[in-house]
Amino acid sequence: MKELVEAIAKALVDHPEAVVVNEVEGERSTILELKVAPDDMGKVIGKQGRIAKAIRTVVKAAATKDDKRVVVEIL
Repeated sequence: MKELVEAIAKALVDHPEAVVVNEVEGERSTILELKVAPDDMGKVIGKQGRIAKAIRTVVKAAATKDDKRVVVEIL
């Protein structure tokens, strides 16, 4: 999942070298923390959060295939 979020984010931003994804394992779910350069924050979130929602949807679909629960947080 970490690689998926990283690949999507790097494709969207102007500074792909600044993209960092941290994976935090919980008891029931996994949290993926996405950090990007401040200039690229708008590109990852999108108008009214549409791109962020799309990223979460894709990751949720991939996680369902593995029977896991994954949450994407944009920091």
